Amino acid sequence: MYILTRSIAQGKNAGIVSVLGISTGGLIWTLLTACGLALILISSHTAFNIVKYAGALYLTCLGISMFLKRKTNLTYPNHSRENTNLPVIYFQGVLTNLLNPKVALFFLSFLPQFINAEQANGPIPFLVLGGTFFTTGTIWCLLLACAASYFTNSIRKNPNISKILRIISGLIFIGLGLNLALRQ
Repeated sequence: MYILTRSIAQGKNAGIVSVLGISTGGLIWTLLTACGLALILISSHTAFNIVKYAGALYLTCLGISMFLKRKTNLTYPNHSRENTNLPVIYFQGVLTNLLNPKVALFFLSFLPQFINAEQANGPIPFLVLGGTFFTTGTIWCLLLACAASYFTNSIRKNPNISKILRIISGLIFIGLGLNLALRQ
């Protein structure tokens, strides 16, 4: 949803950079899982909740900031670098992924299913599977970002639709934050 929202609201470059940010976060989670550090997060209810609520707060603040913006970049179909702060979008993508403890749960529950414990060679099987997930996930998300921005290019020219898209984007971020905060 984060990638779709960025692609629709801010265009292809923002979508691609958000994919790279989310993918970087996934790569970091892969490394943490391979090193066993993610187990600390999963085994500590307090640590899990700290990361969970920090992520929920971050997404909610991101959504609220969409409401507070008076002027939107959505009216420009071809965004220039001045209109879209790509390093900030990248960093937000990384944080969005890292501050979601459910990603750690995913990696800790998904990757071990495909590794034979008797033949495991330390972190290497985790890294191979995580790298595969990273590669396929990044390709899929890049296609998704490009398609979403392509289909919304024509509607970005209308300032009323741009305002509606900004509000919807804000609501999606707030909804994702609340969902993260309220889920057990």
